[in-house]
Amino acid sequence: MQKCPSCACPYGYAVSDDLYNCPECAFEWNPNETKEVKEEEETVKDANGNLLQDGDDVVIVKDLPVKGAPKPIKAGTKVKNIRIVEGDHNIDCKITGFGSMALKSEFVKKA
Repeated sequence: MQKCPSCACPYGYAVSDDLYNCPECAFEWNPNETKEVKEEEETVKDANGNLLQDGDDVVIVKDLPVKGAPKPIKAGTKVKNIRIVEGDHNIDCKITGFGSMALKSEFVKKA
């Protein structure tokens, strides 16, 4: 039995010599290729498809409303020294005038 790389179910079973299946989430994988799949999932891309890394500078591509703030973050605002994190909002940063913020990578482009 193999541990499922998608849902971590410990009951993955062999379908063929090089293919496994998960009974809980129906994910199929080749144990020889799972390391490459995880690396591809961990990459964060901006609105133009460029790879983002910790410490990059980005520019916001559209006005972003902020709950509790009287005005949105304007398109064209430059954000320096981002940090990549896991989750839906995969960029942590500090924006001048707004403070610490979590952004989605789809709303920024690499500067």
